Parts: sequence; structure tokens; C-alpha cells
Amino acid sequence: MNAVRHFLKLDDLTPSELLALLSRAMELKAMTKRGTVYEPLKNRTLAMIFEKASTRTRVSFETGMTQLGGHALFLSSNDTQLGRGEPVEDSARVISRMVDIVMIRTFEQANIERFAAFSRVPVINALTDQYHPCQLLADMLTWLEQRGLPHGKTAAWIGDGNNMCHSWMNAARLFGFKLHIACPEGYDPDPAVTALNQDVIQTFRDPNEAIQGVDLVVTDTWASMGQEAEKKAREQAFTGFQVTNEMMAQANPDALFMHCLPAYRGMEVSEAVLEGPQSVVWDEAENRLHAQKALLEGLLLGFPQALTA
Repeated sequence: MNAVRHFLKLDDLTPSELLALLSRAMELKAMTKRGTVYEPLKNRTLAMIFEKASTRTRVSFETGMTQLGGHALFLSSNDTQLGRGEPVEDSARVISRMVDIVMIRTFEQANIERFAAFSRVPVINALTDQYHPCQLLADMLTWLEQRGLPHGKTAAWIGDGNNMCHSWMNAARLFGFKLHIACPEGYDPDPAVTALNQDVIQTFRDPNEAIQGVDLVVTDTWASMGQEAEKKAREQAFTGFQVTNEMMAQANPDALFMHCLPAYRGMEVSEAVLEGPQSVVWDEAENRLHAQKALLEGLLLGFPQALTA
């Protein structure tokens, strides 16, 4: 019996597997647009465990599983024994005996790793405080569609050194591009993640320096879920970090703008940039569906033939 594979961070797939997954996602997207019925996961069940609120994650996973012929089961911490203190290990052993694959959106990375350690079936990280690898699959798919392979290019992360920043750092190493990171003092990414990716990142305090000549600009909300009480302090700390047209003008002329959403216009990004011609945020959001369908298929049926850059 083959060992169960999980997707808890981007590093759980090799660079060649990641490229193959993106290629497969493009195929599945084209099939969906043509109206092709493709149901390889008929009678398979995805358990979706949510301890954090969600729009794109729930809709994309639930729709994706339905399109692949399977069923998605929504489980919130308010409705399960997890929310009443049942050990993660016990929940993992029970749930994984009843379903074919599990998706978890939670707070601590350690909790999803504990769940995976006791699960009989693949576990997908649909967001933790440390990483958001599924979003990066969608982001890389969007960059690939719009501009070709990211290898050798440069992206700029403007904002908080949060879970999205961590996953962008991992992506830079695995996909072979450079990442400029601009965070205010006191809001830097985790030093352990920085150390792992030090060869592909460059850090800045001034976002205008970080954005010079880059091919892609990315940001995220300044206050993530669970940080609402810090909102006012963060607004003050992030003064000057709003991505505006003036800032985008310092990037390459054909640079793209990405945001994982939800976006707060007039805060981390201006209305003009979010709705402007360089923004690909709506394609990026849609691509959560197609990238995750390729991930579900790969974890349950095997990943497609590995590709190279």
C-alpha cells in the first residue's frame, strides 16, 4: 500500500509535480469551459473542516468536488466534536475512516500536521496561520496563463509578513523566481521561513524600492483573521504601503497585480489598481477552483507525468 500523500505546504510536491499540476489545471479548466462532463471522483467524499470563515475556499472546493463527480461535506467547529475539545488525533482517526480526502482551514499549522499524522486519507491545508498553499496554486496558475512560466522573473510582496507571504517565499524557491518583500518594521515574516528561502528573497523597508522593475506585485489585507483587534494599530504601521497606480508605475510596464481577496479598497490597495488593467484578481479567484480540482484528482488518483521548466 502506497503511503498517503498530503498537501500541507507547497514543499509537499516537487517542482516538477507542481508544474505538472498547473498544466493539468489548465486542461481541467478548458474542459469545464467546453462543458465536458468529467467525473473521476464519483462516489468519493471530501470532508471540509472549517475553523475559520471562508468564501472562496468553500465555494471552490465544494464546486470542484461536485464537478469531479464527488461530494463535499461541510463541517464547522461549531457543529462537530472538534469544537468541543475532542483531540485532533481522535477526530482524524474517525473522519478519515469515513471519507476519501479531508480539507482543513484552521489556525495553527501544528494542528493540521497532527491531523495528517493520524489520517488514513490525504489532508489538504486550505489555510493556516503559517501557510496558504492552495492560494499559491491559483496564483501560479494565473501567472502562467498570463505571462508564461515564472522562472527567472521577479515578484514583489508588499505588506504583512503573514501566511500568504510565507507561501509566496516557498513558491519563489520551488518555481525559480525572485521575491522582493517589503514589510514595516515589526511585521516581518517568520525567521524560520525566511532562512529556508534566503537565496530567492530580498527584503526592503521601502515598498517603492521593492517594486522597482518587478514583473508581479502582490499584497494582502493588513489584518488577517484573528487580528481584528489590531486593525487600527496596523493601519498606522502600514502607512505608505498601499499599492497605488503611482507605485505600480515603478514596476515593469506589463507587471500584473494580484490579491488573494477579500480586498479592502483604500487600505492595502487603491480602487484604481484593484479594478485596473493590470489586476488579475478575478482570474486568480476563479483559478482556485481549477487548481484545486487538479490537486484533488492528483492526491486521490495520482499526479500527472512530471514536467520540467
